[in-house]
Amino acid sequence: MKQVVQNYKSGELAVLDVPVPGCKPGGVLVRSAYSLISTGTELMKVSEAGMSMLGKARSRPDQVAKVVQSVATNGVPATYRKVMGKLDSYTPLGYSLCGVVEQVGSGIDDVKVGDLVACAGNEHALHAELNWVPKNLYAPVPDGLAPRHAAFGTVGSIAMQGVRRGEPQLGEVALVIGLGLIGQLVVQLLAASGVRVVGVDPDPVRCELAERLGAAACGDPASTAVEAAVAELTGGHGVDQVYLAAGGGSNQPVELAARLCRDRGRVVDIGKCRLDLPWNAYYEKELDVRFSRSYGPGRYDPEYELEGRDYPIGYVRWTERRNLACFLDLVARGSVDVEPLVSHIADFDDAVETYQRLKDGDLKAVAVLFRYPEQQEEAGEAETPAVTVPPVTVPAVPRTGRASAPARPAEAPVRLAFVGAGNYATSMLLPHLAQREGVALSTVVTTTALSAANAKRKFGFAEATTDLDAVLGDKSIDAVFVVTRHSSHAELTRRALLAGKAVFVEKPLALTEDELAGVLAAVEESGNDRLQVGFNRRFAPLLQEAGKRFGTRTGPASLRYLVNAGRLQHGSWYLRQGTEGSRFAGEGGHFIDTASWLLQADPVSVYAVAAAGNEDLQVVLRYPDGSTATISYVTTGSPGFPKETLDLVADGKVLRLDDFVRAAVYDSSRKRWVSSRLPKARDKGQNAELAAFVKAVRTGGPMPVPLESLVATTAATLAVQAGLAGGAPVTLARAR
Repeated sequence: MKQVVQNYKSGELAVLDVPVPGCKPGGVLVRSAYSLISTGTELMKVSEAGMSMLGKARSRPDQVAKVVQSVATNGVPATYRKVMGKLDSYTPLGYSLCGVVEQVGSGIDDVKVGDLVACAGNEHALHAELNWVPKNLYAPVPDGLAPRHAAFGTVGSIAMQGVRRGEPQLGEVALVIGLGLIGQLVVQLLAASGVRVVGVDPDPVRCELAERLGAAACGDPASTAVEAAVAELTGGHGVDQVYLAAGGGSNQPVELAARLCRDRGRVVDIGKCRLDLPWNAYYEKELDVRFSRSYGPGRYDPEYELEGRDYPIGYVRWTERRNLACFLDLVARGSVDVEPLVSHIADFDDAVETYQRLKDGDLKAVAVLFRYPEQQEEAGEAETPAVTVPPVTVPAVPRTGRASAPARPAEAPVRLAFVGAGNYATSMLLPHLAQREGVALSTVVTTTALSAANAKRKFGFAEATTDLDAVLGDKSIDAVFVVTRHSSHAELTRRALLAGKAVFVEKPLALTEDELAGVLAAVEESGNDRLQVGFNRRFAPLLQEAGKRFGTRTGPASLRYLVNAGRLQHGSWYLRQGTEGSRFAGEGGHFIDTASWLLQADPVSVYAVAAAGNEDLQVVLRYPDGSTATISYVTTGSPGFPKETLDLVADGKVLRLDDFVRAAVYDSSRKRWVSSRLPKARDKGQNAELAAFVKAVRTGGPMPVPLESLVATTAATLAVQAGLAGGAPVTLARAR
């Protein structure tokens, strides 16, 4: 079998052929599926191996002390031979993996051959194709938990043990210093425990990631933003706990901990940072400094780890193995999300190159996984995962004229109700509707009375209420606008369709396939297909004109769409991915719809890849005629660069759109059309879209965008997340 090893003397890394370990009693032989690189602990070891002998000595004074003691006991020659022999030999790497039980040793009755297990230990969960793992260092993987996620079990246990040592209580505030792999997990575990978290890290990408995963605020240790956030959250008292998850030689973490911790607070050291405690600062606050020892009770106890002697649960509630099982359960239930931490998945055969890229800084990562040969073969042989586009069923019974004839007196105004009156509704939709002839703003519904009252006063609604049922039951209302948070769109749309209303819902229509299926079930049940999703860019006058100038296309096209989305502000509800979906899930439908409109077709497959450690995405859409659209959705660009630029190339022609301010079309004869720069603000099509929707409601004519297109765009948006999780192209197949 193959195993990753390192020579500590020379620093050489290699993948060696070594004998298969025997399956001893009291453990199991496990074939690795995925193993996790700890980018903190392992890279520190790799870096140390590359140092000179003097550098090694300086980095490990504890080992130098052992050498000095050996010299005193055994003499210089014997000690030299012993040290050189130990240095000039291969040592293993790795301590966290997931794999399949291949053989069961005697005395084991809780797993069987073929079971999936997560394994721990720097002697038993190595970067190797096969490992023998004793009973107390593995735990069965819950049903439905992906192997690559279960591979986080050991580092999750380290983070969990650190949190347990801090003894968090509901409502407390914690500071996490260092937002690497362990720090990111600590943030999530604390948030799941009802603790508000402030994160500290000099890397803004890691700060943004921690906020997405549950931190209330994050910032650079040198900035005043962290202190301000702590003061605001604690009323000036300081945090209840500090978790040191940082490494390196700086004493800044322990000094910052003392400054921001409350009187008699707790400081927990999880990582390996410098600990020159400023005596006065720690004494005056009587701070409780605690250490967290790896995965939990049992660590470094050979009777527990090697002989399988468990500690009675009445005396030791959380052991290594119980922590491991608990973390796996939290991930399986969605309380902890490790997928955003996966920066890179490398084939096991590329291990040496991967370590080198990490060491050199070419690969910036929070977590890197090794994928083993059987996983690679299965990924190559398996069918491409598919996101199903549910069918749009048109009932055979008469549809009361909804699709083709006016359902209301032509002279009567179109009566509209708004569910939600947030920033987008009040800035981009209602100003266009408030002064439109033939429109009556009937009722605004919000969850808080004051926001409804404000919308009524500002835009002239006849009524303001918090009673949605009353609005849906009001037969005088022709159409309902759903402009709420993303997680409620599908359910509110479904209810409004069943109530017989025409519906305008802001993107996204749905966050899951089940939600999308629920909306279409309401269409089938009610016979009401009067639905429009707020994909407004296809209605933008500048893009409409450019499309006409480009003309009819005969051959396949190539489309590139750069979306310079920028960073989110602190506190944005877009950061609540657990309930509101990812940022692309909320906004990406705009760009997919625009591409599909320009290419005059719905996509048949989606391939998505993400940049390491942030939300930058590359999404490639393939269309039936061979056309492709590449959407680069980036959050790390300059705020001074335009948000949206688009290029469409086909048949010797190029269409160029610059952020809805200017457009140009070039043809094969080198002639070109260039728009004049718009004298006013960018027009992204909201006004024209609303006019088309109101007209369709008034006349009973078709909705501005066919329902099939809305469904296909929504399914393609969902396929992006599925593709990121699966690491392969996703086919969009219509359900039969």
